[in-house]
Amino acid sequence: MYNIKVRGVLIEGNKNYHDITRDITNPLLSKHTPLWWWIAAFIASAMLVWGVWGFYNTIVVGTGTWGLNNSVSWGWAIINFVWWIGIGHAGTAFSIFLLVLHQKWRTSINRAAEAMTIFAVMAAGMFPLIHMGRIWDGFFVFPYPNTRGPLWTNFNSPLFWDVTAISTYLTASFLFWYVGMMPDFATIRERTTSKIKKTVYNILSFGWTGSARGWLRFESAALLMGGLTAPLVVSVHSIVATDFAAGVVPGWHSTIFPPFFVVGAIFSGFAMVLTLMIIVRKVYKFEQYVTERHLDAITRILTFVSLIMGVAYISELFIAWYSDSPYEMFVFFKNRAVGDYAFEFWAMIICNAIIPQLFWFKKIRKNVTIVFIISLIINLGMWFERYVIVVTSLSKTWLPATWHDYYPTATEVAIYTGTIGFFILGILVFLRFLPIMAVSELKGVLKETSIVPENNEDHE
Repeated sequence: MYNIKVRGVLIEGNKNYHDITRDITNPLLSKHTPLWWWIAAFIASAMLVWGVWGFYNTIVVGTGTWGLNNSVSWGWAIINFVWWIGIGHAGTAFSIFLLVLHQKWRTSINRAAEAMTIFAVMAAGMFPLIHMGRIWDGFFVFPYPNTRGPLWTNFNSPLFWDVTAISTYLTASFLFWYVGMMPDFATIRERTTSKIKKTVYNILSFGWTGSARGWLRFESAALLMGGLTAPLVVSVHSIVATDFAAGVVPGWHSTIFPPFFVVGAIFSGFAMVLTLMIIVRKVYKFEQYVTERHLDAITRILTFVSLIMGVAYISELFIAWYSDSPYEMFVFFKNRAVGDYAFEFWAMIICNAIIPQLFWFKKIRKNVTIVFIISLIINLGMWFERYVIVVTSLSKTWLPATWHDYYPTATEVAIYTGTIGFFILGILVFLRFLPIMAVSELKGVLKETSIVPENNEDHE
C-alpha cells in the first residue's frame, strides 16, 4: 500500500471529495474565459496562420520552396515529424506504464499528458503529407484493395509501416483518453446549470450513471486498453527508427536506432509533460494537486533516461570507431564532432546528456523555475538530435561531388511554427472545455495518499 511517510502526500490541503470536484470542474463551468487564455490563443492562432501560409506555398509552388537539394532530400519536415512523434509518446507512456506499475502519483498528470499525445501526433501527421509535395495524393499511403490498376501498396516499405503504426497509435491513444474522461463528463453534467452543456456532456458521457457494474466495466476497459496500447509506445518509434536503420547511409545503418529512438521519445515526452504541468499548476493555482513531489518524480525519471541517452551517444561513437569504417568514422567524428555540424552535435550532447544531470541535486529539483528551464532545454536538445541524425548523414555521403549544405527556408520554418501553434491551440481548447485532471482517479487515491492518519501511525 501507499506509505505517506515514505513517499509524501500527493494531494495537499486536506481536500475532501467535494473540494476535488469543485476545483477541477470550476474552470470548465466558469462563464468567463481568463485573459491569459485569450492572449495565448491569439499568439497560437497567429503562428497557425503563418503555418497555413507555409502549407499553401508548398502545395501551390511545390517542395522547391524548401531548402532540400539532391544531397539532403530530407529536411525540417522529417526532423520535426520525428520530434513531434517523440513528444506524442508522453501521454501513453506516462499513463499506461505508470498505470501498469501502480504508480499513484500519475493521477494528477496523466489526463493532460494524454491530451498532449493526441495533439502532438496530429501535428506529426501533417509532415508526411506535406512532404509528398502533392498532398492530394496522400491516399496512396493507405492500404486498400487494388483498385488503382497495376499499382500496389508496398507492404515492405518502412514508410508504409509508419502510416499503419501512427494511425493505430493515434486511434488507440484517443480511445484511451476519451474512455477515461467519461465519468468526469458525467460529473460536469451534474454540476452545470446550462441546458446546452448538460446535453453535450451527457452525450459525451454516454449516459454514465456511476453504477457498480459501470465502474467494474470501466476499470476493466482501462486496463485492457492500457495493455493493448503499451506495445504501441515501443513499436511506433521503433518503426520510425527503421526508416533510418533500414538504409545504408553512413550514420544511419545501426541496430541501436530502434531502442535509441524509443528512449529518446520517452525522454522528450516526459520533458514536455513537465513543461506543460508547471504552466498548468501556475495559471490554475493547482499547486496542491501537482505538488513538488510530482515534479520531483518526473525529474528523477528524466535523470535516469538522460543517462541512457548519454550511453547511447557514446555507444554510437564507439561503434563507429570500432568498425574502422572510413565512412562511419567520417560522419561521427569529422562531420559531427569537429566538423561543420559540431555546434548542433555538442548542443545535443549538452542539452540531453549533461544538463539534466543537474537534477541529482535536491535544490535544483525543488526550484520550479530551474526545472522549467531545463525541461525546455531538453526539448531543444531532442530537436537538435533529430537534426543531427537527418542532416549530417545526408549532407556528406560517399561522393564528395554531391556534398551540399542544407539551410531551411521561410516556408519550412512557417510550417513548423504552424504545427506548434496548432499544438498550443489544441491544448488551450482542452484546458478550457475538458477536465484537466481525472476527478474520479484523484478521489480514488485521496484517502490512501493524502490524509495523514492520527497518532502518526503508518497508513498502510
